[in-house]
Amino acid sequence: MTKKILVVDDSALMRRVLCDIINSDERFQVVDRATNGLEAFDLLSRNQYDAVVLDVNMPKMNGLQLLEELRKYKISAKVVMASTDTKQGAKTTLDALELGAMDFIHKPDNAIDCRVDTFKNELLRILDVVARSKPPVFESREKILADRQITGRMIDIVKKTAAKVPGSKIVALASSTGGPKALQSVIPKLPATLDAPVLIVQHMPKSFTASLAERLNDLSEITVKEAQEGEELQKGTVYIAMGGKHMKVKVSATGRYTLHLSDEPTREGVRPCANYMYESLMDSHYDSIVCVVMTGMGADGTEGIKNLKSKKKVHVIAQDQNSSIVFGMPKSVIGAELSDQVVPLEQIAQEVILQVGLKNQ
Repeated sequence: MTKKILVVDDSALMRRVLCDIINSDERFQVVDRATNGLEAFDLLSRNQYDAVVLDVNMPKMNGLQLLEELRKYKISAKVVMASTDTKQGAKTTLDALELGAMDFIHKPDNAIDCRVDTFKNELLRILDVVARSKPPVFESREKILADRQITGRMIDIVKKTAAKVPGSKIVALASSTGGPKALQSVIPKLPATLDAPVLIVQHMPKSFTASLAERLNDLSEITVKEAQEGEELQKGTVYIAMGGKHMKVKVSATGRYTLHLSDEPTREGVRPCANYMYESLMDSHYDSIVCVVMTGMGADGTEGIKNLKSKKKVHVIAQDQNSSIVFGMPKSVIGAELSDQVVPLEQIAQEVILQVGLKNQ
């Protein structure tokens, strides 16, 4: 069945180019167009669409303001943000994801550049993922605050009761579509005294992973940073793979672990790829490895964890279907019978703490 798409952009040329690309694929049809957020809000309040391609900078009502209005009036829409590849653009994109946008695509400044195959293929891929995803769920502010209080108390109890886990440990986490928002339900709950470093592969472009790391660091007591070449791993620190680079762990003759960033070809269609990260731990000397697979399209992580489990002691935590925006990556790991636990998003942090323990106990 053809998916119905709404395109929102103030540029007539950009609208035409986007519509031509979308309509060129028999899976989709652009059924409505809007030139600003106000027009889009009117359409969304009266019609249902399988996906919305939304520009950020528009007159009368911009993309973020539209998302805020949709949230305010509980109008469900599966939105793909068309974002610029700048630091400010990355910040705006993360704001949009927090407000309910499901994914984003870097839109070239020049409409002509949108006609290249790289952009066309990526737009159609993202549209397919989003159109088949569950719509966002809007919760009241009171419920969110209440859930945070309950979760906070639970994490405090876990931190106080977590047993000292012997040996050296590392946590390696993979996420994709829905990941930036989901990570905010996990990383800020991890204590600075976590007795392990944490590696994250989140499928995003370069400038966006730096902004994501900065935002998570501001929300967390644990240190969060974008991974740098040659950096030595430290307990109680989260390292996010740099967009556009694969991230691997190398072990020196003295047993020190450092990060290595590489330009090797894409794998699973992505770079960074979680499979590379997991497989780089096969030659490590960690006594315990905790792998976490969260929301995302595709199967990245499954092959890497399978290979890693053949050589090392690994505990795999998969996010459950109900709390996943896109259940592809966790489903693949579960289907391959590699998962040791399947838990809701809100429970992932406490399970990580229980598996690796805390420092200085």
